[in-house]
Amino acid sequence: MKTIGLTGGIASGKSMVARVLQEMGAVLLSADKIGHQVIEPGKTAYYDLIDNFGKEILNADGTINRKELGGIVFKDPQKLKLLNQLTHPPIMQEIKLKLAQIEQEQPEAIVVMEIPLLYETRMEKLFDQVWVVWVDRETQIKRLMARDAIDRSDAISRIDSQMPLDEKARRADLVIDNCGSIEETIAKATRYFNNI
Repeated sequence: MKTIGLTGGIASGKSMVARVLQEMGAVLLSADKIGHQVIEPGKTAYYDLIDNFGKEILNADGTINRKELGGIVFKDPQKLKLLNQLTHPPIMQEIKLKLAQIEQEQPEAIVVMEIPLLYETRMEKLFDQVWVVWVDRETQIKRLMARDAIDRSDAISRIDSQMPLDEKARRADLVIDNCGSIEETIAKATRYFNNI
């Protein structure tokens, strides 16, 4: 089994690259999806979040309102740090379980794990290679504003809550520049995948 940690910044295009790699045969895992699972009602992190952020973060059906929670933590670095402390250990545990299961069932698999905060959570050691999807800062701001229908200051505060993309690119084994067209990015991702 070969493992690739795929990261980038918010609105850098990593999900699109992840889909391309999946279409080429990679087993795709998403840290965000695992993150959603660990905060479902009944899970330990669910109760930890309510204890620390209050019942205001709940939807009418009792599930966590992630948009409401995001609005709280992206405006306050200490609250974001607390959220990460509560959710990252169970996410890490689940990732390790999933990787072990795939290795057992599909020893020849190429596993791509999409992890937005890979470096911030020091998960790079879990993978054979780290690939970073990179865009320049202005492109990232514009794409995030368009994608989430938010203003420039909101976009900047969300981007600034993550490690700068240039720093992620410096640490990566491989960088996919996503400033051009979708077709160019797909061609790069395809070429890199075929060379694994």
